Amino acid sequence: MWGVRRLSSSSSVSLGVFKSRSPSPQADCSRSLTPAVNLENQLSWTLQIKPWVFSKYRIMWFKSFRMTFACLNTMKSYRYPWTRPYSTSRTTVDSREVKTFLGLAHRWWDEQGAYAPLHSMNDLRVPFIRDNLLKTIANHQPGKPLFGMKILDVGCGGGLLTEPLGRLGASVTGIDPVDENIKTAQHHKSFDPVLDKRIEYRACSLEEIVEETAETFDAVVASEVVEHVLDLETFIQYCCQVLKPGGSLFITTINKTQLSYALGIVFSEQIAGIVPKGTHTWEKFVSPEKLESILESNGLSVQTVVGMIYNPFSGHWHWSENTSLNYAAHALKQEHLAPAEFVLKEETEELQAKASSSPAVPEELKKGL
Repeated sequence: MWGVRRLSSSSSVSLGVFKSRSPSPQADCSRSLTPAVNLENQLSWTLQIKPWVFSKYRIMWFKSFRMTFACLNTMKSYRYPWTRPYSTSRTTVDSREVKTFLGLAHRWWDEQGAYAPLHSMNDLRVPFIRDNLLKTIANHQPGKPLFGMKILDVGCGGGLLTEPLGRLGASVTGIDPVDENIKTAQHHKSFDPVLDKRIEYRACSLEEIVEETAETFDAVVASEVVEHVLDLETFIQYCCQVLKPGGSLFITTINKTQLSYALGIVFSEQIAGIVPKGTHTWEKFVSPEKLESILESNGLSVQTVVGMIYNPFSGHWHWSENTSLNYAAHALKQEHLAPAEFVLKEETEELQAKASSSPAVPEELKKGL
């Protein structure tokens, strides 16, 4: 339907990263798990008993071990559903950003004002969220396609995206650290009795509700938010924690390119005045590649990344294959992560199979493996 590109898998990205960080087999072994240590001991024993066997093939053996440990280290970076290693004492809220949005809290529902581009963006982001969520629902009610789904809208502002999601039938919780934003959102939803029942607003940050809402939501939406947070990696970790296994994370944000600086800050803020000055900080922009890396390292599988282009003259957005400015991303939380020892076992068996089938490897080496 849209111009979409799929990003590289987590395995290839992570493997490349950890290969570069593993200068020697000894360094890998020091970071590995117990099963890996046992295999290393077995390797050392074989080297002592049959040193002549490995004199010619030790490079191949060590290379295989580096691959194994790289895979292990990749798995160690994931969070298992039965652990909670992240401290909620780390804040993602930037106090300077809070001051900026506090002064704009009363302008959220002015469709011709500072937030006009966000009103117009709903034409893209609402169908983007709806259509991807419908892929996970077997049956849905006409007129209320998202009925029964629980959605968290992080950094909801005045509720510009929260309300359309509520009208689709979802139960939506909107949170924002700016108290005045929440007051504006609550006031606006009070005019619609249906939305008043489906939407709940809370003046708080994401980290304040992580523990009480762990694995609660079918979807988390962070639209035009990640470029304002203080710690992006921690923010993504919290998003993952409140998602149910198999849940969806939707993000819209701005790429970190020279073009985004020229158009997103110089033109939009300083020349045309499309958004107020100081709204964005270019250093906080994030590329799709970096965002994917952070998502994948937290057990989220990136499904879609698609570019968005805003026409300041017509006031409308349209989809694009070009992600050099704005883009939208959809990721799924993995339902199950295998423990690292199983990965080691599978990797070792694969290496054994390759060595056994290779005619260039002598029988003594195959037995040693």
